[in-house]
Amino acid sequence: MHSNTNRHLMKNPLIQIQKLTKIYRTGETQLAAIHEVDTDIYPGEFVAIMGPSGAGKSTLLHLLGCLDTPTSGKYLLDGQDVSHLSPTALAEVRNKKIGFVFQDFDLLPNLTARDNVMLPMVYGGISEEEAIKKSDTLLEQVELGDRKTFFPNELSGGQQQRVAIARAMAMNPLIILADEPTGNLDTATSERILNLFLELNKTSQTTLVIVTHEYSIGQQAQRRLTITDGRLAEE
Repeated sequence: MHSNTNRHLMKNPLIQIQKLTKIYRTGETQLAAIHEVDTDIYPGEFVAIMGPSGAGKSTLLHLLGCLDTPTSGKYLLDGQDVSHLSPTALAEVRNKKIGFVFQDFDLLPNLTARDNVMLPMVYGGISEEEAIKKSDTLLEQVELGDRKTFFPNELSGGQQQRVAIARAMAMNPLIILADEPTGNLDTATSERILNLFLELNKTSQTTLVIVTHEYSIGQQAQRRLTITDGRLAEE
């Protein structure tokens, strides 16, 4: 577990956000989903973002994942200011630096497990031969080597989530962002998925940020950030 002191002895934060704010406007109404959030996340950390429904957890994750841009404030990812990049530039950052895991797995139903894992590599310009090899290695890592030609509807929820984790690792991302990754899974499967995340964090030093309602995940994280009404507090 990293103490605050240890974190600040490390060189540079992987993520630096300063006064990050996201305001949604509907007609005359304004809603600050995220309000002046400040935090740093360092390489290799496992951070859980917790808080009640509607508090702004997913909005914050979308901002961190370059799926959305802030209304104001600054976001540096790996030293690069990504606060106001164009959609094309943001897509490139996502492909090269960020892996995503979603609650509903988000696999393409008409692609096999292998093809789903290959997708980011195809977009990233990696040769088909190399992408197949890497995809098969990643599926072995998540104990699905014997399921690579299966389609999502032939896999259990836990297996689909493991395919999604393999896909998130495809481009050797600096960070994996997971939005309620065990939300649709039973307790035993959730535990298995959490252990897989912990293993990834430990063996490959991949930085993990997980949005979760689940106390057990919060307990395993090195840090817990709690968001309430769009404002962040560190536990």
